Amino acid sequence: MSMRLVHAIGRAERSDDVHIARLTLLLDAAAGRSGTQPVAGIMKLAKIDFLLRYPNCLERVLQKTRVAIIDARIADYERSNIEAKMIRFRYGPWDSRYRRWIALLVAKGIAHTYITGRTVNIVITPAGHEVANILCHVPDLADLAVRSKLIQKAVGGMSATRLKDFIYETFPELLDMRWGSEIEI
Repeated sequence: MSMRLVHAIGRAERSDDVHIARLTLLLDAAAGRSGTQPVAGIMKLAKIDFLLRYPNCLERVLQKTRVAIIDARIADYERSNIEAKMIRFRYGPWDSRYRRWIALLVAKGIAHTYITGRTVNIVITPAGHEVANILCHVPDLADLAVRSKLIQKAVGGMSATRLKDFIYETFPELLDMRWGSEIEI
C-alpha cells in the first residue's frame, strides 16, 4: 500500500463532510415514511452509526434480527476493513465528534434538534431529506443509503437502552474491552 493512499484515507477520516453525509443518510432512514421521526438521543445515533461504520457488525445484527443480509451488499473486503474507528465507551461504541457533527448538521440546515426531558432528539429537515435523496444516488454512497434503511428496519424501533443491551448481547466482546480503547471487531 502506498503512503499516498494511507494519507488519503487519513484525510477522509478527518473530513467532517464524509461523516455528515453518512449521518444524513442515517437520519433520513430513521425519519420513516412521515419524514419526521427523530433519532432519540446522541447515544442511539452513535449505536446505529456504529453498525453503518462496521459492516461486519451490521451483518451480525441482520442475522440476529432476521433481516435479509444480502440486501446489505457487504463486500468481502469490508468484513475485515474498518476505516472509521470508534472507541469503547460507557454505554457502547462512541466517537467524540458526534456533538460537533450534529452542530454542523444543524448549521447546514440538514437536521434540527430538540430536547425532550434529558434526551436530545435529532431529526432530518426537508432540506436534509433533499440532500439525502441526492446522496443516495452517489455511487460511493449508495450502499450506505441501503444499509441505513436496513439498520432502521432491524433496530430503529428499539429505545437507546434496548439498543445498548442488544449491542452487548450481539457483541459480548465489547464488554471485555477497556473504556477508551479502539473497537476492532
